Amino acid sequence: AIDKVRSMGNERVLVTERGASFGYQNLVVDYRSLVVMRGFGCPVVMDATHSVQHPGGLGDRSGGDARFIPYLARAAAAVGMDALFCEVHDDPQSAKSDGPNSLSLAAVAPLLRQVVAIDAVVRSA
Repeated sequence: AIDKVRSMGNERVLVTERGASFGYQNLVVDYRSLVVMRGFGCPVVMDATHSVQHPGGLGDRSGGDARFIPYLARAAAAVGMDALFCEVHDDPQSAKSDGPNSLSLAAVAPLLRQVVAIDAVVRSA
C-alpha cells in the first residue's frame, strides 16, 4: 500500500494500526505491528478508538469498549508511535456513529498528558 501511494508521487505517507479482526466481533492489536510498520520508513499512527471497536457487535451496528482506549494509547506510546488518533465526542452515548468506541471530550486532555509523558521517556532512552 505504501509503494502504491508513493508511485503516484505522494511521499507524505502515514501507516496506521487500527486492530485486526479475527472473526469474533472484536479487534485485536498486536503491538509488534508498530515496530514492523516503523521499518517501512513512515510515521506510525495508533488509532486507539477504532482498535476497541466490536464490528457488528450490536447486531445492526458496531459496538465497542471505550474503557480500553487509554490502555491502548499508553501502550502504543511505550512502543514508540509517532501520532495518536482518537474519535472524540462530547457525549459518546448519544453519538450517531462510533459512540461505543469514542473517547469522551473530558478524557482527552488527561490522556494526552499521560501519552506525552510516556513518549518523552521512550524517546529519551
